[in-house]
Amino acid sequence: MKTFVYDIWNFVFNHETSPLRHIPDVATRHYVLQALALMWATVFSVAIGSYTVFGISVLGHAVLIAAAAITVATYSTAAVKPQMFARFASRRIDGEHE
Repeated sequence: MKTFVYDIWNFVFNHETSPLRHIPDVATRHYVLQALALMWATVFSVAIGSYTVFGISVLGHAVLIAAAAITVATYSTAAVKPQMFARFASRRIDGEHE
């Protein structure tokens, strides 16, 4: 069951394994995924039958997408430019506090 959930998650949200991988531009891929998220937020709010839930659903999806985007940006920056995080260190190279 654990691998089933993992595989489904990757199929939907991993741009390297989902059918969106065929879109060459990463920004376009991201836009399409956001459009799908908005569509599903709308569908769920209509299915529940309450338009007041629509705003909450869209806000919830936006927060989740933003958190995922920030995480990916942080990981990418750490892999490419780890020195950017050096300014957050509390000690100098010689071990003393600044």
